[in-house]
Formats: sequence, structure tokens, C-alpha cells
Amino acid sequence: MRRRRLIALVLAEALGLQSTAMCASTQSVRAKRRILIVEDAPEIAELMRTHLSEIADEVTTVGNGDAALSLAASRRPDLIVLDLILPGMGGQDVCRSLRAGGFASPIIIVTAKSSELDRLLGLDLGADDYLVKPFSVVELVARVEASLRRAEIDAGGQPARNQKPIRVGQFTVDPASRQLLRSREPVPLNAKEFDLLLLMAQHPGRIFSRSRLMEALWGQSGGMHEHMINSSINRLRASIEPDPANPTIIETVWGEGYRLNRDADG
Repeated sequence: MRRRRLIALVLAEALGLQSTAMCASTQSVRAKRRILIVEDAPEIAELMRTHLSEIADEVTTVGNGDAALSLAASRRPDLIVLDLILPGMGGQDVCRSLRAGGFASPIIIVTAKSSELDRLLGLDLGADDYLVKPFSVVELVARVEASLRRAEIDAGGQPARNQKPIRVGQFTVDPASRQLLRSREPVPLNAKEFDLLLLMAQHPGRIFSRSRLMEALWGQSGGMHEHMINSSINRLRASIEPDPANPTIIETVWGEGYRLNRDADG
């Protein structure tokens, strides 16, 4: 009996060490995560910082748009949680400035009014996701974690490295570098726009409904959030179509969704 207990203790200790080693290995493999929170209400910023620190290595908070742009340029965060209402430069202008400056990491916009959501989507700000206050910290962490994981897999995951570049008219979609190239020159796209183009380029001719695209890119389907697909499609067309008002690369199939014509001239 004593010998059995000793064996059990040795096995338990070994398993515990193995589990600890596996956790440490996983943490060492995952790239360091940096999150920037742009929120002028200190108590809300601190609440978000506390919970997001559980899934990120560095979480920084700022309370205005100018500080957000400065820190985004110097620290290059992997994700930004951006409140819409800020002193001075508002969240809309911050988001536009970030995208215009080539910032391609995920941006999650926080707004206090659900009625504002449709208007925001129509502005084509280039945000990857939206949260309406009041929201639960569980939902916040889940949305941020999902966005970070997608970005990490796309940027350095084994599947992306194994995928060959895809020709789309005069463009080349390169999954490994996450770049869209035209005559070897990069075409600026944000993370979601690239994800959308890559998905459709991998399945040319297939019709994707808005609901299917929402599920693939945002992990959710249905509801008014499908307008986010319209906004992403419009921005993507503006970047690759010779005449965005009469698209030939990303075609609309009325009543069904969208499909990509790989052979169209860009």
C-alpha cells in the first residue's frame, strides 16, 4: 500500500511538472501581446486593463486621441480598444488616422449608443469590430482574444506559411506576408480587408453570403452586424477595383452574396 502511494505521488508530481512545462512552452511560443486601451473614463479603462491583462503581456491605457496616435506609432500594439467619445480628437478621427498611416492590427471601437452602430458602419472607419456599452467584461475579453488569435495565426501560423501566393487579376495575395501586391508594390489593406480578400481568393467563383462571411471573419452571424461586411466590401473594392461603382473583381450576386472573379483585370 505504501509503495502504491509513493508511485502515485511520483506520477502526480511528474504530471504536474509536465503540465507546468507545457504551459511555459505555450507561453514562450506565443508572441508577446500588446494592447492599447483608449478610454477617457479612468474607472472603465482600469476595469478593461485588469481583465485584458489576463490574455496580454502589456496593456496600456490613454485618455485622448493624440496620446493614442503617439503611442500606437511608438509601441505598435497588436490590438486597440478605442472609445468613440474622447476629449479633443474623437475616436472616429483616431481610427481613420491609424488606418491612413498604415496601422493594420485589429481595432475594436466602443460606443455608448446602439443606435450609433448603423451610422458607424456606414462611415467605413476601418474598424474590425464594435462593442456597445454597457458590455460585459466576458464579452470584451472574448472579442479581443478572438481578434488576437486570428491575427496571430494569419501573421505567423503554420497554415499561412504553407500557402502559396494567389493571383487575382493584376494583384498577388500573399498569405505568408499578409500583403496584397500590385507590380510588387504593396496595396494598403487593414486586417479584416485582407482576411476577406484571402478567403474569397482561396475559393474563386464561390458565392459567400453575408452571414457566412460574418461567421468566418468575426465568429458570429446574422443581425445588424452584417452591415460590417458591406463596409469591408466597399473599402476593398475601393482598393482593387478600376471602377468601384461597377465592380468586376468582387461581384455582387443579388439576393445571395458576393463572389470573387479571379480572372478579372484589376
